[in-house]
Amino acid sequence: MTTPLHFLHLTDLHMPPPGALLRGIDVAARVEAMLAAIAERHGPQGPLPAAFAVVTGDLTRDGEAAAYGRLREALARLPFPAHLMLGNHDDRAAFRAAFPGAPADGEGFVQQALPGPAGLCLLLDTLDQGQAGGRLCDRRLAWLEARLAESEGPVLLFLHHPPLPVGIGGMDAIGLRESAALWEVLAPHRARLRHLFHGHLHRPIAGSWRGIPLSSHRGPAFEVALTSASGRTEVSARLPPCYALARLEGGDLVVHTEELAGTA
Repeated sequence: MTTPLHFLHLTDLHMPPPGALLRGIDVAARVEAMLAAIAERHGPQGPLPAAFAVVTGDLTRDGEAAAYGRLREALARLPFPAHLMLGNHDDRAAFRAAFPGAPADGEGFVQQALPGPAGLCLLLDTLDQGQAGGRLCDRRLAWLEARLAESEGPVLLFLHHPPLPVGIGGMDAIGLRESAALWEVLAPHRARLRHLFHGHLHRPIAGSWRGIPLSSHRGPAFEVALTSASGRTEVSARLPPCYALARLEGGDLVVHTEELAGTA
């Protein structure tokens, strides 16, 4: 019988600079409380030890240098690696200054391939600097195509912007623009693609895109309402933070969404 492997999916932290609130909420306190709970539950001595975490973008409120510094200090409490990605609220230059050791591809995009017992984890950079919507330009897609071509076995995909509409007009308008081009690269490897983890939508999400299972969750900042009117996004900042625990055992994958009561 195989031993399960656990890893965490975090997203949309929106860490503000010191002294700042987000929608009247002390998001920094919520992020720090969430990371403390994660360290206790999923550290080496916890009930469900995790091998690593992936944070799928929107690391900060608006790409402030001080916010990245604050996040770096908060993440230092985790007893396992946290692989960071960028979303539309991030800034590449400020991120690189705060996390100079973060991997990047040969073009300067914050992308990396992580081989391991979970399969090949491919972390994509969908940031289009200054725009809310996501982009995967030809250079980023070429990197992805090369990583897929040089590898075998199962693949897990991570990106900030989802590649499909979900029926919330304001969010669908700022999704990933190059979804069709992304699929062209992925299609020859369809049988290997086990799961797609994304952020951006600030909601517990589960479904599939062109047959690829996908999931996301709310994060610590706020939740986007399902009933948002077309063209307008309504949010609630009063719900508890949450993260996802992925459990891999053999060829099976289960994704749990865990809420942290008492930190709302």
